[in-house]
Amino acid sequence: KFKMFVKINVASFLIALFVVLTEGRNVIERFVEDYEDSIGTKWAVLVAGSNEWYNYRHQANLCHAYQLLKKGGLKDEHIIVFMYDDIANNPENPRPGVIINNPHGHDVYKGVPKDYTGKDCNAQNFYSVILGNKSALTGGSGKVVNSGPNDYIFIYYTDHGAPGLVGMPEDPPVYAIDLNEVLKKKHASRTYKKIVFYLEACDSGSMFAGLLDKGLNIYATTSSKPDEDGWATYCYFTGDTSCYGECPPKEFKDNCLGDLFSVSWLENSDLHDLQVETLEKQYLRIHKRVLNNGTHGSHMMQYGDLHINKDALSIYMGSNFPKHTSSANNNNASNSRHVNQRDVQLLHLISKFQNAPEGSRRKSEAYRKLSEVILKREHVDKSVKHIGQILFGVENGPKVLNIVRQPLVDDWDCLKSFVSIYYTSICYNNNDHIYIDNIKKTNIMTLILRR
Repeated sequence: KFKMFVKINVASFLIALFVVLTEGRNVIERFVEDYEDSIGTKWAVLVAGSNEWYNYRHQANLCHAYQLLKKGGLKDEHIIVFMYDDIANNPENPRPGVIINNPHGHDVYKGVPKDYTGKDCNAQNFYSVILGNKSALTGGSGKVVNSGPNDYIFIYYTDHGAPGLVGMPEDPPVYAIDLNEVLKKKHASRTYKKIVFYLEACDSGSMFAGLLDKGLNIYATTSSKPDEDGWATYCYFTGDTSCYGECPPKEFKDNCLGDLFSVSWLENSDLHDLQVETLEKQYLRIHKRVLNNGTHGSHMMQYGDLHINKDALSIYMGSNFPKHTSSANNNNASNSRHVNQRDVQLLHLISKFQNAPEGSRRKSEAYRKLSEVILKREHVDKSVKHIGQILFGVENGPKVLNIVRQPLVDDWDCLKSFVSIYYTSICYNNNDHIYIDNIKKTNIMTLILRR
């Protein structure tokens, strides 16, 4: 009887313990959920605004950002992805179905949501997603930032840029004035607590300089000044532009795996505890790396409500378990080859031409494409120089064309029309690759509109 009594009591104890532990876990889970509700939901909008194989790095940057946020605990329903999605399964990809963002990196493509791809990756959908306006969407998954007053929003955009605009795979581009108007509308709707915006593009500072008002609870970091090119990194290429230091695998010899600013903040986030690392600490840590001793680098900038940079990264990116492997080494890109973002396509084609077998169809096709790009670049340069000489004189033209003020123009509608007409007549169409790589020429239009 005693043994039976003991067995019964032990069994009862174990059952009671199980119930307590289960209830305790449920209580903890409810507490965590209530706490998260009280501090708000974390939202993220990730944008890679380009397509084509030579722009590999933009989608690689984005996919790496997704993996970071997912690891940090953000849910897929709160991460909205814009990318053309033509890289992972591109015929030129030596690793089908895989995208890497680091020479020693693992696949960052697996699991990435395909919310707005192909033609659905456009400016209007981008604005609608930020504003939570489902009725204005065309195509895509229908996911929007359905945020509340206590929520935190992280926006990361990686692409080509020019004074006053950043690109999209589908016309039109994202103009600075439109983006800032969307952010003002979002603030007026009282549907967020704070927004952090990371922007990687040439002349990216021009998207916020003189335009992003203080008091909106928005903090923006850009990869470059308003009138400065950005830099690609982890580039290989061949010939006189051969790689040294941290090089991509040789099968990527005609491409770059990432952009310097993006790789820097992503690897810094991989390496450090996001609950300890603040936006300011990250900015200061990677600033030197992105500047690259003032040679092949750019000047990061900060805009908006700078007091927000005291916040921990975890508020926007979630919590992580820092890793200390070579793939997260925040000094890797310092020893890698950096390439001006505007020259990546040209070097990509040169590399393809040099590596194609003599007398092959690949060789002749690479030569045809390379010649076409060079001729169009020369055509654009000569056209811009000619317009400058007509308007400002032969001697003053080159000097005047390099002047940049903020904000760029007062009449943005006029600039938009000018951009469209200019590139339709000179660059054939706005989706032309020369439009993307020589998009900086819009600076002449801003000067004309000020006169």
